[in-house]
Amino acid sequence: MDRLVNTVRPYAWGSTTAIPELLGIAPSGEPQAEMWMGAHPGAPSRTERGSLNELIDADPVRELGERSVGKFGPHLPFLLKVLAAGAPLSLQVHPDLTQAQAGHAAEEAAGIPIDAPHRTYKDANHKPELICALTPFDGLCGFRAPAEAADLIAALGVDSLKPYVDLLHAHPEEAALREVLTGLLTADPEEMAHTVAEAAAAADRLGGDHAPFARLAHHFPGDPGVLAAMLLNRVRLQPGEALYLGAGVPHAYLDGLGVEIMANSDNVLRCGLTPKHIDVPELLRVVRFEPADPNVLRPEASPTGEEVYDTPTDEFRLSRFARAEGAAPTDLTRPAPQILLAVAGRPKAGDVTLAPGESVFVPAGEPLELSGTGTVFRATVVA
Repeated sequence: MDRLVNTVRPYAWGSTTAIPELLGIAPSGEPQAEMWMGAHPGAPSRTERGSLNELIDADPVRELGERSVGKFGPHLPFLLKVLAAGAPLSLQVHPDLTQAQAGHAAEEAAGIPIDAPHRTYKDANHKPELICALTPFDGLCGFRAPAEAADLIAALGVDSLKPYVDLLHAHPEEAALREVLTGLLTADPEEMAHTVAEAAAAADRLGGDHAPFARLAHHFPGDPGVLAAMLLNRVRLQPGEALYLGAGVPHAYLDGLGVEIMANSDNVLRCGLTPKHIDVPELLRVVRFEPADPNVLRPEASPTGEEVYDTPTDEFRLSRFARAEGAAPTDLTRPAPQILLAVAGRPKAGDVTLAPGESVFVPAGEPLELSGTGTVFRATVVA
């Protein structure tokens, strides 16, 4: 078992206080957006034996187990994060596996550098993800019913938005959503910036259900993503609740602290709320224009005290242990790699005591007992 030293990414949207409060350290004054736990080459966790990706590369079967290597290859299939949103993230979607493989191959063949600003597919993997709230967590996920979006937009009273309102009342619903999103993202930038400014002022006056969009416009003035965001469901998670995001589902995180787990990929197609490149044709090919209520997950308890967040993804399995004082030790031995993250109390993984924000990597098959008092998240694979 290896205690992990993890990198905190200072993205501009990060909270300046949430991750320092979790770790029990003084804020630096700079945004601290994500703490990465895993073997992603962009910021691999470090151990006394070397970086985690180096350990896995040296002996993947020993670290990951035969089943995981056979199913996912000789690399850790998931990335675990603590995510702290102090400002909205970009509105985005992720491709499915087939789309990612084809897109990556096409960009490689075209000779587009991996770090080019207009590069979309950084790797050939899909990126399903799960966010579990540690504090009240605000986000957008999936398309609203078009009629509901029409009512929300119509209430702004902006004349230039009336054609979009009319489109949202058309059928079939999937075609209506596609046409509206396409129109918003391909409209004349100057005209759209004026429309967004007018809509933002109206949203600020109205408040209530419109307030989040006034806030988005404050962070991203003139961005058509402000209006695209109004097509999506607003989701408010309470601590312990989670949201699963599959391929093609548009989403954005607005505010809050959570534990996030995903397949080990960097593939993101942005829809707005960003100064970064937006590939509209590829985006429209990947987005699934299917209105649906967001599926808020609550963990399913087991007799061992493990609370599992059930998802259809094999690359990761996230669960939680909320251990009360005096609880008997729990055997966590598993023939697959694990990362344990403490978020409260001072639980013990074997002989290692974990303070909030501390984590360990457990190689496949290594005997392990969880004891002590506190809350621990367990990340592993379905293998």
